[in-house]
This record gives sequence, C-alpha cells and structure tokens, in this order.
Amino acid sequence: LGARDRVVTLKSEMETRRMCPHCRAFITIKDKICPYCDTKVGPRAMDRMGAGLVAGLIPSAQFATILILTLNVGLYLVTALASMRSGAGGLMGVDGRTLLKFGASFPPYIFSAGQWWRLLTAGFLHGGLMHILFNSWALMDVGSHAEQIYGTPRMSSIYLLSTMGGFGASAIFTGSLSVGASAGLLGLIGAMIAYGMVNRGLEATMVKQFYVRWLVYILLMGLLPFFHIDNAAHIGGLATGFVVGWLAGTPDFYGSFRDKLWKTVAGIMVAVTALAFVRMFLFLNAVSRVQN
Repeated sequence: LGARDRVVTLKSEMETRRMCPHCRAFITIKDKICPYCDTKVGPRAMDRMGAGLVAGLIPSAQFATILILTLNVGLYLVTALASMRSGAGGLMGVDGRTLLKFGASFPPYIFSAGQWWRLLTAGFLHGGLMHILFNSWALMDVGSHAEQIYGTPRMSSIYLLSTMGGFGASAIFTGSLSVGASAGLLGLIGAMIAYGMVNRGLEATMVKQFYVRWLVYILLMGLLPFFHIDNAAHIGGLATGFVVGWLAGTPDFYGSFRDKLWKTVAGIMVAVTALAFVRMFLFLNAVSRVQN
C-alpha cells in the first residue's frame, strides 16, 4: 500500500474500535458486552450523534468539539462583518486592526498592558476564510477522536491549556500578531501522540502513527512562507498538549478521584476562558468609546 492508502486504512481501523468504559480493554464498536469483563456497553457518543456527513468526508464531532467550532465560526462572522464595515476587509479576510480589537495575540499588549486574556481569545479568531475552513475541518477530525479517547473534561483542558501555551510561545518568540485554532489543535495532536506512547497494544500504536503523520504534514506546511504560519504557536501548543495528555491519562473507572480532578481542571479552564471573553468585550467597548 502507498502512504495515502495506509493512512486511510489506519483511520478506518481506528473508527471500528473503542475502549470498554469498565476494564479499558479495546473492543469493536459492534460489541454490546465486553468480552473481557462481561460489562454491558452502550453506543459511543459519536455514534448516538450520527455518522459523518457527505459519505464520511466530514467527520462526526462531539460536544466540546461542536462548541469550539460554533464559537470559532460565530466570531469569524462577527469579525468579518466588523472588518467589512471598517472598509479594510470582509468575508474572505479580516484585517489586523479588527483582530487586535477582538483579542488577537499581540506581545506589546500582553506583556506591557497585562492583557493575558489574549492568550485564550486569540485561539477563537481567524484571519481569513481558508484559515477557518482548514482549521474547522481538522478540528472536527482530531477533536472528535481526542474527545472519544480522553473524554470531554480532559479534552477541553488539553485544548484550552494548549491554546495558552501556544500563544504564550508565539508572544515570546515571534513578537507579532497571531490568531487561530491551530495552537489548540496541535495540542490535541500532541496529546494523542502521548496517548500512543504511554499505552501499549495495537490501538495505541495505530493512534501514534496516525497523529505523527498529521504532525509531519502540518510542520511541513509551516515551512512554506506563503502560508504565513505561526510555527512558534504550533510548537508551543504541541508541547503543552503532549505534557498535559501524558499527565492526564485516559478516564478511569466512573467516579474515580482522577476523573473528578480533571473535571475540576476543565471547570476552572472554562471559567478562565469565560473571563477572558468578558475582558475582551470590555476592551472592545473601551476602544469603541474612544473612537466615537
């Protein structure tokens, strides 16, 4: 098989298997009772939500993934409209000044003005139509799989912490304005690679090989100058996601202390993200009053 065929086959095999919620053994999606511990298992969340659209070309997504995508698309439409009204951009591309007002990562504002919240809000903004389309497709694929493996609390924590880690690295090493979901996306890829390294067996090996390929493709794209990719944000997000994924592990037995801990971490990160957006709106209102 060629490299492309091996990737397709690998992904197809991963989508036919899942983890028993009780003993954590890998079983097929057709199993109603785990053959290892005799525990009854229900359908996966992604199966209850339906299969992918357009004959599987668009992957299915889960709750946190859908919520992130909704925020991304909503903010892109808002910023595109604002950019259009300013006469500097439109639906195909948002100008830098508009992105800055809506919370883009910009080192002078982060370090000199103490606007830490930009490390989170920047991850929900995009500079152009192709930018958000590519990130959305990738997030639907990687996000749904990461949420299936890690569960919603861990996946949310990994994504948000990786967003902060990615834009923190960008602010330190590039000094330029930066936006995009790719910092969090690379964090999820890093976490999936960590999962493949920590766990043994065919499933873990398949996951690691599949996401290493994802990583290679994205890093190669980052070397092409006409894409204007923030490699510091990618590497920072990747490293953060790998570390958090390694520490978090996968869900244990229901109600375990570790699961409760990561639910608490997820709650804290969601609260911090909500606060970041409140600060962004306050900043936006202040800028609008000054301009008027």
